[in-house]
Amino acid sequence: MKFKKIANTDLNVSQICLGTMTWGQQNSQEDGFAQMDYALEKGINFFDTAELYATPPMDHSYGKTEVIIGNWFNQKKNRDKIILASKIAGPGWKWIRGGGNEYHEKGIEAALHDSLKRLQTDYIDLYQLHWPERNTNFFGKLDYDHNPDEKNWHDLESVLRILEKYVKQGKIRHIGISNETPWGFSKFLEIAKISNLPKIVSVQNPYSLLNRTYEIGMAEISCRENVGLLAYSPLAFGYLTGKYRNNQMPKKSRMGLYADIWGRYRKENGYKAVDEYFKIAEKYKMSLTHLSLAFVNTRPFVTSNIIGATTIEQLKENIESIDIELSKEIINDINKVHQNNPNPAP
Repeated sequence: MKFKKIANTDLNVSQICLGTMTWGQQNSQEDGFAQMDYALEKGINFFDTAELYATPPMDHSYGKTEVIIGNWFNQKKNRDKIILASKIAGPGWKWIRGGGNEYHEKGIEAALHDSLKRLQTDYIDLYQLHWPERNTNFFGKLDYDHNPDEKNWHDLESVLRILEKYVKQGKIRHIGISNETPWGFSKFLEIAKISNLPKIVSVQNPYSLLNRTYEIGMAEISCRENVGLLAYSPLAFGYLTGKYRNNQMPKKSRMGLYADIWGRYRKENGYKAVDEYFKIAEKYKMSLTHLSLAFVNTRPFVTSNIIGATTIEQLKENIESIDIELSKEIINDINKVHQNNPNPAP
């Protein structure tokens, strides 16, 4: 395994991060335990979860993923071997504290303490805001519709001040953001600097061969401000494994089970791009999975690549991507496809 330091911290994390969001719905606790055992054996020391998980979000599975991780910690007695990231949910789900905006004193306090209880730990290494409270572009939304009268979201300084309290208490070691925009990213950094508040140390946004929008405005901030990307959905919900090519829809796959819920990657231009990337993988005698993940691993603004799997076989292939080297010729071929069909599934 290869490691990178999360900038401005003492956290030296594996460049492959174990995503956990299927545990408690698609995967059982037994499956989750097996994945964590295997990942740790292969050198992964970085796990990412959220209070919202398992996904797709449902009231009966809310918090189950954290429970599974907590039970594993309790059984293995190895909390100190894992750098653990979790997230507080933003607004939108009525069964999470009433469904309103969450980034206020009572909301953050309840979310954090409930996560700590489920995870059976007294601290979280990286605590992230899962998505913005304000009306902006995330989860595949492309058009920004500004409402000058929008006043129901909490200003970012107040959020940082609440989080600072828990950093000082030792319940949170560091803070991060997720599904953010360039405005939010830069504003969090600006406020922290001016007001001497905790600096965000990571951004967890989508990034893959089908969605390189992070490069447009966010990557420059990451590089110049030294705040790296934790790339999620690097295989675009499995589309970049090739298993959905030629109109295939495996019954036990995520899209086979939940196609009506997630349409973010199910787009005509996305299918076309997958076919072109598949040809590149064939040309250089590697799997599309390895090509896709290795590309993300090469990006200078990426700190860690969050992979998710429902089987050990998938997990094994995902982890192996850390040893795949991509030549300039391969990168050039990838960029040609991207130029002809940019970001077909943001």
